[in-house]
Amino acid sequence: MGGWAFVKPKGKGKGRPPPLIPLLKLQREAQRAEEKAAGKKWRGMDLVWCRLDGSPIVPGDDWDEWKELLKAARVGKDARVHDARHTAATLLLEQGVDISVVQEILGHSQLTTIKRYTHVTSKLASEAAARMGRALRGWLRPATATRR
Repeated sequence: MGGWAFVKPKGKGKGRPPPLIPLLKLQREAQRAEEKAAGKKWRGMDLVWCRLDGSPIVPGDDWDEWKELLKAARVGKDARVHDARHTAATLLLEQGVDISVVQEILGHSQLTTIKRYTHVTSKLASEAAARMGRALRGWLRPATATRR
């Protein structure tokens, strides 16, 4: 028992957005160089992210590296790796990216899933209120005092 089991991804996404493709190709090139350097020690399993010998990343090492990244970025919260997906979704919305595009980027097949990933921030709420104010400006007229 034990070991690795490779399964199909659970999502039904259409792949990765075009801007990521060149980055993935660069990753593949770097991996080819690692494979060449490892020679007969290469244990390639056709993974996108792997150790220097091509074997799967050890979860504990991945976790330690994530914690170092949080520390280097001065993130005060003890965040899980998965929390980065929520942050990315929310930041994309704050930049005005349509929710269906955010859904595509994160690879979610249903809009209800992406809605659980995004969070309303004070910036989003303030911008929404300002937009509503601009939309209603022409409809609402200030009350004028009348004399009798």
